[in-house]
This record gives sequence, structure tokens and C-alpha cells, in this order.
Amino acid sequence: MSVEQAHDPERCQGVDVGITRVFQVLGKRWNGPILSVLMDRPAYFASLRRAIPGISERMLSDRLAELGAAGLVLREVDEGPPLRVAYRLTPAGAALEPSLRELGDWAKEHLPESPC
Repeated sequence: MSVEQAHDPERCQGVDVGITRVFQVLGKRWNGPILSVLMDRPAYFASLRRAIPGISERMLSDRLAELGAAGLVLREVDEGPPLRVAYRLTPAGAALEPSLRELGDWAKEHLPESPC
């Protein structure tokens, strides 16, 4: 038996709007690792896929599109031949670097190791 809960705006008043917006983007699986790779350097699609074990091409493509729509990643097409697509952080994406590195350091200190 499921209990339906109605949205109550008063109950949500304690939730920080900025934190909510950040985790709508960064809380999705794969977005953190993608941003982490791009913090170090721009990368071609194939290089990103190799750098992130377990991500499918479809998921990588979807996540890159979402990060692009959020204004964090820029897609650049090299007409070639061969045609190659590279991705890099926008200034807004690059501005996340100190915060992401701090979160990574926090995780190393406070979160248990996960088995590979």
C-alpha cells in the first residue's frame, strides 16, 4: 500500500535553492566524472569514454548534452577529415573546479572506499 504525499511548499522552505539547483545537475550519475576529466583538459568524445569506465556511448552523449544545456560544457566540431568532436568546460564549468576538487578531497577523507 503506497502513501501519496502532496507537495507542501512550506515544508520545502528550508531547502537551499542554490544547493537544489546544483544537485539537479551534479547529482546525476556520470556528470561528476565527466566534469572531472574535462577539468584537466579538453577531450574528444572517444577519449572521454575511455577515461570513464562503465559509461556507455549513449549515456555519455546524453550527459554531455545536459551539461551543455546547463552552460557547463562546450561542444566543438573539428571538421576534419576525420570529423571529430571535442568537449571543454565553459567559464562557468571551469569555475566549479575548486569546489569539485574540495568535494573530492572531502570524499577521500570522510567516505569509505568502495570496492571496484
